[in-house]
Amino acid sequence: MSASAPTAKVPVEERLFSLVLALLATETGLTKHEILSTVQGYRQRYRRSGDNANLERQFERDKDDIRDLGVPLETIDSPGQPGNNQNLRYRIPRGDYELPADIRFSAEETALLGLAAMVWREGSLSAESRRAIVKLRGLGLVSDEPVLAYAPRLRVRDAAFEPLRAALERNSIVRFAYLKPGEAEARVREVAPLALVQHQGRWHLHALEPQTETTKTFLLRRIVSAVTLTSTTFAAPVGDQTARALAELEQVWQSHTADVEVVAGSDADTRLRKRRGTERLPDGTLRLHYSDANIFADELAGYGPEAVVLSPPVLRAAVRARLLDTANTHADQEASHG
Repeated sequence: MSASAPTAKVPVEERLFSLVLALLATETGLTKHEILSTVQGYRQRYRRSGDNANLERQFERDKDDIRDLGVPLETIDSPGQPGNNQNLRYRIPRGDYELPADIRFSAEETALLGLAAMVWREGSLSAESRRAIVKLRGLGLVSDEPVLAYAPRLRVRDAAFEPLRAALERNSIVRFAYLKPGEAEARVREVAPLALVQHQGRWHLHALEPQTETTKTFLLRRIVSAVTLTSTTFAAPVGDQTARALAELEQVWQSHTADVEVVAGSDADTRLRKRRGTERLPDGTLRLHYSDANIFADELAGYGPEAVVLSPPVLRAAVRARLLDTANTHADQEASHG
């Protein structure tokens, strides 16, 4: 094989699995340099005398991924140079990672766990399923026993999610059509993706708009076209953009409240009372937080007469408009069949 021949791409789950195994196998921990230059999935792209910035960012994301799995990844300061990030060492304490001694899985249970991870392997949850398989393998829970002849395919994320995630990894400018509430036509936006975050059960894109040099947040469900990755790249800003995006969304959520009168014991009463931050006022009215008036109006209109918005006026009007539209639609359908 020639020196210029491209290296085969290592699957994400294999890279994460190799990282977990490497960090489990060391007592003293491994430095970032040792990980990038020796662990499967990193070493193939490691440049001993070149720029490894992209690879280092990949490692930072992988650390978050394995921590999301519940893996107790530790960071250890170098005894001789405390505070020097370049000499930090990483390890996974085996005793904290292994399953408790009193937990055992049968072959059938292991196979079912594997099936659960594979259910979405071709769908929009493929990243999570890959990480789940890594977790199972890392715990030694591997089974080849067949359970079902097929795995259902489910889709629970917006179509824009995967191309935006790819753009984040490549620091690529993207282009898409975005339809804001109240606008008749979608507008094409060209932005630099900074973070994908989930807030109140919905996915948002935190991005920089190069033309205005301002950051904006886009709700993925309002992206109404395919996401195009352009050939233009950008330098990722310093700082935790995910934390910044979540903080901004949380501030919006905290600043918007609505007073809603609900029928006691109704579905609206039961569901709305369980929303985070809900406060029941002395007269029984619920005070609720929300981020987006249009999305919240859709939800409240779905309760019909069980929920009546008292304030703010803009939300009350939005819910009323939806209910009138529904009533008019039914009236038109009845007239056409009359």
